Amino acid sequence: MRLIPMIAVIAAIAAPVRAQESAAPSLSSSRPVVIASKPFGESYLLTEMAAQLLEARGIAVERRPGLGATEVAFAALRADAIDVYPEYTGTGLTAILAATPMRDPRAVFDTVQRVFTERWGIRWLPPLGFENTYAIAVRRTTAQQHDLRTLSDLARVAPTLTAGFTPDFIGRPDGLPGLAGAYGLRFAAVRPLGQALKYRALAEAAVDVVDGYSTDGLIARYDLIVLEDDARFFPPYEAAYLVSARVQRDNPRALTALSELSGRIDVARMRALNARVEVGGEPVADVARDALGAMRLLRSPAGVDRSSSGGGNRSSFADFVRQGRLELVALTVRHLLLVGVSLLAAILVSVPLGLWLEGHRRAAEPVIRVLGVIQTIPGIALLAFAIPFLGVGVTPALIALWLYGLFPIVRHTYTGVRDADPRAVHAAHALGMTDRQILRQVRTPLAAPSIMAGIRTAAVINVGTATLAAFIGAGGLGEPIATGLALADTRLILFGAIPAAILALVVDGVLGYVERRMTPEPLRQAARRAGRRRSTS
Repeated sequence: MRLIPMIAVIAAIAAPVRAQESAAPSLSSSRPVVIASKPFGESYLLTEMAAQLLEARGIAVERRPGLGATEVAFAALRADAIDVYPEYTGTGLTAILAATPMRDPRAVFDTVQRVFTERWGIRWLPPLGFENTYAIAVRRTTAQQHDLRTLSDLARVAPTLTAGFTPDFIGRPDGLPGLAGAYGLRFAAVRPLGQALKYRALAEAAVDVVDGYSTDGLIARYDLIVLEDDARFFPPYEAAYLVSARVQRDNPRALTALSELSGRIDVARMRALNARVEVGGEPVADVARDALGAMRLLRSPAGVDRSSSGGGNRSSFADFVRQGRLELVALTVRHLLLVGVSLLAAILVSVPLGLWLEGHRRAAEPVIRVLGVIQTIPGIALLAFAIPFLGVGVTPALIALWLYGLFPIVRHTYTGVRDADPRAVHAAHALGMTDRQILRQVRTPLAAPSIMAGIRTAAVINVGTATLAAFIGAGGLGEPIATGLALADTRLILFGAIPAAILALVVDGVLGYVERRMTPEPLRQAARRAGRRRSTS
């Protein structure tokens, strides 16, 4: 199987889609400024504020919300697949540069600014005005029971506690590994949890300790105790926008516009904005618009800052769907496009490959096993692996979905033609037909139901796997699911999950109808007779 040419084919198929993505006009550049976020509430907010500010200054913007962890977002920025995303100086120093933590915020900023510019041409804009450091939190009852005030206190009782940390925190040098070295922390168990789910797990006593951020609104909501970093392990985490070399070169007006936010957002304001999203359930776009209006950076429809509003304004799911029906249609079309193009490419490769393997049976099992191994790679890992080579967006998503579609179709095609009715094959041999004629005129028609079963399986798998494409900015129905998980908003999760489930049923039903139509009439009659015998027995 020649993988590289097929990747080129899929990239060519995806080219119109990528062109459509980049077709929005801009007054300053031929390509919109692509702004991304990581998958947690504050990052969504800062991204939306930047996007709205640029649009207010006449600069076209394309949003890529909810990219995976730091590694995914930064790899996309280095590859010029995105142009801007909000980051934290301490993360840049320790997680990206793997440098020794520093305590002085100015020294940290100067270091990351200099090194990022020298190595990658990436620029840190001046900090936004607040620091969002890691916050190790416990329930108030846990703190009182064990007399916990500092992380040194936590180290004393850690072997009796279960920690729930985000995957990012578990693997980062400024996360659990560094914290364990600085304090000697050794927990009874460590469980990976999503950004928003960890707080609910802590409140329900499923875990005893979580990692959070100092500006999280959910800390106050659940009445949690943040333990003091008495050894001063965590470096300063000043929030700032990272900007690609492309924008610096081609769109200086975007730099000027984004710099208007520098020094304008203090900790109290950011915590209040986060609470409106995370606790009050207000739409990110509305909160961002209000914040910019309050800072007099654009006109706010309400004319006032509502950052102190308490929330409790979540609409019902039915109303939510009704208000977002046009967006739902667009997301569904995008999801179908991802599934349809990748499935078509998989069919074009897998069916001929399965037919070829029937004539080369010694190679069949090794080839199918290799494809099976690809099937076992986690979808998000496969997507992340493609980013350094293909960037983010549609193309890497199509490549990953295509790879996932190969195994079931090849397996069913090969099995179907190999196990075609021996009587029919023997009769064809008796008539003097060649092996190639038998494959084309006897085995393949008889294998049609098996081939279609493989296509149906691949289609349903791809409908589900395509939801992960949102983590690399490819859109689709996974986008509201990822956002809902980050913001603990059940409505958003269901907004993407229910249509994805319905879509899988519809796709399977349509392909099932095609399968029945492609099945030779004698086989259909035999199936009906077998069904009648089972019903009367």
